[in-house]
Amino acid sequence: MRLQLILILVFGLGGNAIFAQTPADSLIPPRPVDINFLFNYYEQDGEHAAVTGGIGTQELKDQDGKIMVFVPLDSISGLHVTTGLNHYTSASTDAIDSRVSSASRDDNRAHIKFEYEKSNLQKRTTWSILGGASLESDYISTSIGYSWTRISRDGNREFSLQSTLYLDTWIVIFPEELRSPGLAQVNTDKRRSLNLTANLSQVINPRLQGSLSAGVTVQQGLLSTPFHRVYFQGSSTPRIEKLPGWNVKFPLGMRLNYFLGKNVVIRFFQRAYWDSFGVLASTSSLEIPVIVQPWLTLAPQYRVHVQKASDFFRPYAEHLPTDKYYTSDYDLSALLTQQYGLGLRINPLAGLLRFKTGGRRRQTFLVKSLELKWVNYQRSDGLKAVIFSGDLGFRIR
Repeated sequence: MRLQLILILVFGLGGNAIFAQTPADSLIPPRPVDINFLFNYYEQDGEHAAVTGGIGTQELKDQDGKIMVFVPLDSISGLHVTTGLNHYTSASTDAIDSRVSSASRDDNRAHIKFEYEKSNLQKRTTWSILGGASLESDYISTSIGYSWTRISRDGNREFSLQSTLYLDTWIVIFPEELRSPGLAQVNTDKRRSLNLTANLSQVINPRLQGSLSAGVTVQQGLLSTPFHRVYFQGSSTPRIEKLPGWNVKFPLGMRLNYFLGKNVVIRFFQRAYWDSFGVLASTSSLEIPVIVQPWLTLAPQYRVHVQKASDFFRPYAEHLPTDKYYTSDYDLSALLTQQYGLGLRINPLAGLLRFKTGGRRRQTFLVKSLELKWVNYQRSDGLKAVIFSGDLGFRIR
């Protein structure tokens, strides 16, 4: 019912944006409403579940559906709406309780985000404000943000700033055997995250484009997961994961796009990362879109990620009882991750399908594109995953 109300609101706004025009506006062709339906299927398995202290199955299946809509309000402003729902089944979170196939095995997450943007054509700037919320069984999150972009006079350079504040609340759930008073406790159920990002894009020459991005994220509050167990040397009794109440993250990235002839693009991305938990990481990716036909593009891709372990990570039962902070979550371990995949995009100039409605308010519905992607993911700790995703694009004019 909520999703239906959201769709009614979104498409209602779209209709008003297109048809409720003043006589002066009617001389300007209305901008179209763009709609994207996205679907993602993710499946993984491994033997290092954080819920059971760094051992045990990591089997998980996640299905994610998302709708992204851009509604033009006039010639210089518009509204972006993103809403979605994903459902996952996790064998590892099922181990929070001793009951097999308990309620913790299945979970759902619903989310929505609104972003209003407005451009100043004379100053060549665009600003936007956003707000969003998401909800799942153990987590409630809200967000607010602001971004600003300026384009150079010749259109070859773009600089942008973005800030987003996340206000999160845990619905604290402890492992079943640690729910008696005094066995497990946290000093807050809140998490605050502030993301600041700067990005500079430049057309270097007719064949080469590049960009640099730098950011900082500051987190405060409950940064550990209350239902992650940690086991210690010489003891069979676990504790809940404990991490510092502050974390500062510094990502730095670079992109290069090189046009190798009229049918091939080489896209390279490099990212360095450091945080105050002691994680150091480097990520490199390469994607080579090839235009097979004017309406068909194939894009093979490869990505490698190397990571140094957090200062607070130890495998199962290797922590000392005197450790101040501790985790056995292998996401914070030393890792080598590789993924490779193939993307396919079908995007005919006239669209995949076009039809018009009758009546006084004639509209053209265009199914403009279809994207499909397959990715295989492998981690040095044994975790393996496969990802299938799709994006069906529509346009209403």
